[in-house]
Amino acid sequence: MRRFRLWTLAATLFFAIALTGCGKNNFENTSKETASATQVEKAAVEKKKLTLWFYFEGKERFDKLKTLTDGFTAQNPNVEIEPVYVPFADLKKRLSVGLAAEDLPDLVIIDNPDHAAYAAMGLFADITDEVSTWTDKDQFYEGPWSSTIYDGKQYGVPLGSNNLALYYNQQMLADAGVTPPQTWDELREAAKKLTKNGVTGLGISAPANEEGTFQFLPWLLSAGVNYDQIGSPEGIKAFSVLADLIKDGSMSKEIINWTQSDVLKQFSTGKIAMMVNGPWQLPELASTVPDLKFGLTFVPKDKTFSSVLGGENLGVVKGDHVEEATAFVKYVVSPEVIKPFLQSFGYFPPRKDVAADPYWTENPQLKVFAENMEYAMPRGPHPKWPEISNVISQAMSKAFTLHSTPEEAAKEAQSKIDAILK
Repeated sequence: MRRFRLWTLAATLFFAIALTGCGKNNFENTSKETASATQVEKAAVEKKKLTLWFYFEGKERFDKLKTLTDGFTAQNPNVEIEPVYVPFADLKKRLSVGLAAEDLPDLVIIDNPDHAAYAAMGLFADITDEVSTWTDKDQFYEGPWSSTIYDGKQYGVPLGSNNLALYYNQQMLADAGVTPPQTWDELREAAKKLTKNGVTGLGISAPANEEGTFQFLPWLLSAGVNYDQIGSPEGIKAFSVLADLIKDGSMSKEIINWTQSDVLKQFSTGKIAMMVNGPWQLPELASTVPDLKFGLTFVPKDKTFSSVLGGENLGVVKGDHVEEATAFVKYVVSPEVIKPFLQSFGYFPPRKDVAADPYWTENPQLKVFAENMEYAMPRGPHPKWPEISNVISQAMSKAFTLHSTPEEAAKEAQSKIDAILK
């Protein structure tokens, strides 16, 4: 009986220990599964979602931007960036309203002359310290780089650029016995010789808006001054060189009504022998007048060659995701990422090392615009650039309709700009 009791006690202890062991394993497994699930949930919670506002139209361009955001997420799985289209006409309004309502994106693609204005309003984050550690920041051209700076602080980086150059009809120049003009004196002489049989020598776009200012600035900069010295002798000279072409019939008075697309039509139909225009017109010429033989050179100079900077910047918006947004900006402008993007988008590189690629240097048409990046300067930068631009384009209208002398137009503009800058 005693042996039976001992056996029963031993069996009970054995099963108790066995059950305890099983319970411990189950608890450990359950704990591991719970911890694993918690980690997954935590990772999902920690994944940061950013938005990028842009105004480029069409699915094709959206897809190209998506390549950038997807490429960044592939390297940074915890960060997702959503590109959001905002029409150009609505972008400034939405940014201004969003600034007041604290409803803003984390990144925005912005026209480069508007960057300083919104930096002054407090929209963009100061990323000066972050950018100061970039070893390749000296690779950026001065013009594009300076368009992202306001009051000595960095608020983004250049995304892509364009500029203006002189197109010329090769046959017309050959028939007139002139070579592509390189200076203002050569331009006056060439334009006069080319003006005959219903053809005028030169055409530019000079409406009373930003498009007109954009086209006038290369002449002002080449004279050796910027918008804040427009009433100087150099500024007067910039107005005069163009007004004189109108006076002697070498350029039409209608330029005050011509958009850059209108100038292209005049050139492609043989009504003007030379025009100042941008690289975005190259595809149009190739499709509408594929047999037209034309050349490209720098806008003729007074003191130095000069061009004006077009294009967009990538700005980092103040908020909770400045670190991630800055990392995206750095990723985008790295040579291996920005190069294929620029080629597919029709942009010109804001970086010298990328611009040295044969894609730009060996194409005779693209080469001029790529080299022009050395001379292309931004509009402004100034937080009141739209007001300043309006004054300049109005002065152009007065000078080019011959209602005012170049000196009168320039000095009146200087007075108005001085009032804006106070």
